[in-house]
Amino acid sequence: MTEGTIERRFIAMPYCEPGMTVGLFGGSFNPPHEGHFLVASLAIQRLGLDQLWWLVTPGNPLKSGNTLAPLADRLTMSEKRARDPRIRVSALELSLGTAYTARTIRHIVRRNKGVNFVWIMGADNLGDFHRWQEWRSIARTVPLAVIDRPGSTLTYLSSKAARTFDNARVAEKNARALARMRPPAWTFIHGPRSNVSSTALRQESRHAD
Repeated sequence: MTEGTIERRFIAMPYCEPGMTVGLFGGSFNPPHEGHFLVASLAIQRLGLDQLWWLVTPGNPLKSGNTLAPLADRLTMSEKRARDPRIRVSALELSLGTAYTARTIRHIVRRNKGVNFVWIMGADNLGDFHRWQEWRSIARTVPLAVIDRPGSTLTYLSSKAARTFDNARVAEKNARALARMRPPAWTFIHGPRSNVSSTALRQESRHAD
């Protein structure tokens, strides 16, 4: 499967029904690894998700595309990592023609009335969240679940985004209700953490070559 022969099932909007709680987990996944699956699994468990959409982006506007593996390869690898029937691997952004999260979320929410969506990110992304296009709009469109990752948790929680929406933070014990809360609303979820990173895996691969 090459960049130009991505299967249609990856591009179509995953099916869900009104009343469902669906997590949106987006990223380059270059490559996907056990840490990503750990974040997804923890989110499903702690947020009580019916589904989790593993959204593989065609490209990240904040990162160089020079080391980006073909989208088709990242989709195939993501499916191998996503060992839970509730996870739907998707390249929906390819059909939308955008790599910007704010636009993707607005489209998904408009197309799925009555579905409770929550955006899922690793804690390391919280530190850079204020650099995302329309980041305030994202926080006001869907609730956010920030999953702990190795590093300085206190640094993430003192980031610009965390400080901006400090009054909207929800206690972790109420995480299962998060997706049904009116945004802005976000919580920080602690749990098992993996030290694996996509950057380190790419470096190992280059050294092996």
